[in-house]
Parts: sequence; C-alpha cells; structure tokens
Amino acid sequence: MATAEAEVIGLCSGMAGAGVGAEAAGPAMDEAGATGPAINEAGTAGPAMAEAGAAGPVVAEAVPPPPPLPGLQLVRQGAEACVYRGLFLGRAAVAKLRIPKRYRHPALEERLSRRRTAQEARSLLRCRRAGISAPVVYFVDYVTNSIYLEDIVDSITVQDHINSLQQSGNDTSSLLILAEKMGELLARMHDEDLIHGDLTTSNILLRPPTEKLDLVLIDFGLSFVSGLPEDKGVDLYVLEKAFLSTHPDTEAMFKILLKTYAATSKKSGPVIKKLDEVRLRGRKRSMIG
Repeated sequence: MATAEAEVIGLCSGMAGAGVGAEAAGPAMDEAGATGPAINEAGTAGPAMAEAGAAGPVVAEAVPPPPPLPGLQLVRQGAEACVYRGLFLGRAAVAKLRIPKRYRHPALEERLSRRRTAQEARSLLRCRRAGISAPVVYFVDYVTNSIYLEDIVDSITVQDHINSLQQSGNDTSSLLILAEKMGELLARMHDEDLIHGDLTTSNILLRPPTEKLDLVLIDFGLSFVSGLPEDKGVDLYVLEKAFLSTHPDTEAMFKILLKTYAATSKKSGPVIKKLDEVRLRGRKRSMIG
C-alpha cells in the first residue's frame, strides 16, 4: 500500500513539473483543504442543468475527447463525467473525465472541476492510508480534470449481487453477513471523518470470488471531510433510502448493517441519534410534499 501511495504522489508531483502548475499538484494530496461537500458528481443520471436549477434553457455539454489509453472502452457517460476502461502503463485502469459545464463562467468551471477532482483523489488516499479498501490512484491530470484509478477486475456491485441472489430464489442468509461487512466498512470510513456523499449499493464493489465478501468503496466524487455527526447521519440516511428503494424486502438486512455500524464505530452514538433526526425531517418533507 505504501508503495502504491508513493507512486501516486510521485506521479502527481511529476505532473506539476511538466506544466500543470504547483497550485494544481499541491491541493490534490493535501487532506486539510476539504471542509464541505461537492455538488452533483459523476454518475448522476439527471439532466445536465441540474446544478444550475431552472434558470434558462439546457445547454448541450461538450463531451471531452477520450483519453489515449490502449484497449479503451466507454463504461458510462453521466451528466458529470465519462468513465472509461483501458490500460494505464500496462495495468487495468478506469479513467474518469469530467464534462465541462458550458453554462458556467470558464474560470468558475475550471476552479470547481479542479477542486472536485482533487477532493476525490484525497478521499481515496485517505481511505487507503486507513486500511479501507478503495481503488489505487494511478494518476491525476488537472489539465483535463481527469483521474486514473485501479480497475477492480471482474468485480460486481453489491447492488447486482443482492439482486442476483433475490432473483435466483436461493438461500439469502449470506446477505445478512454482507450487511455486517458493510456496517464495519462504513464505521471505519466515518471514524476517519470521511463522508462519502453518495452511498448506494452500486458504489460498493465485491472483489472476486464474491463468497469472500471483500468490499471496495468507489466513486468519491461527492466526498468531503467532516467530523460532524449530522454529516455522517445524512450519509447513512442516503444509503438507507437508496437501499430500501432499490432492494425490496431487505429491511432486516439494513437493521443488521446499522447494528454492526453502531458496535464497530467509536463515534456511533451521536451519529445514530442524528440519523433518527434526519429520518424525521425526511418524513415531514414527504408529508408536506
């Protein structure tokens, strides 16, 4: 792990000397700079004007040219980024390229994209330093605001794994063990004061073989650093809403996840209390409409 992180820092430092600039190379590895969440990151399937609200007509976004990777393959194109698979220096990699927003002032767009790219790299490194499984960062390019990550080969999302077990009609008792593993993973992440910002079962991978339940956290585009129980409670609430809306009849599974989270995290008491408060606020908004 230390070797991988040293390699990342060396690559990013090399970019600064190659013309990216000291300002760009510095923030990417500085964890102290992140104090708030970024808004509406990669993978969001909504309209391109979601961040701007309803102010004006939708402006067609200019999709950036694909990266020069061998064996390039487009995996997903969302409102915020294009995700590709390919080879980076002979290793299986995923390249995430942010799509510039033409409705923003160019200077603001550059600043926001650079900050969000830097925060994603910081969060991934923070996880790995804490022993939390996340993709290795191979390279950060601030010229194109793109990030090159380890490709978790032959992995599947937790979402697909749960759906597959439920549809097969086989014994689903292993899902309870999976819920315990997820609770432990999220407790460790929150104890590092790292907020994911987009916790869903599609943003957690299972390495092969799936029987080992080796989990990997991905997609930190909305992540930020915060020690506030409120932020951690909202993180869990986002997962709960996504979990129960995507996977029917899994209420018991999520209860075990929370129980394991509470038993594992050293700071779980105030977080669970805040989660209950956030749930009440969510119900009131649903009733009001």
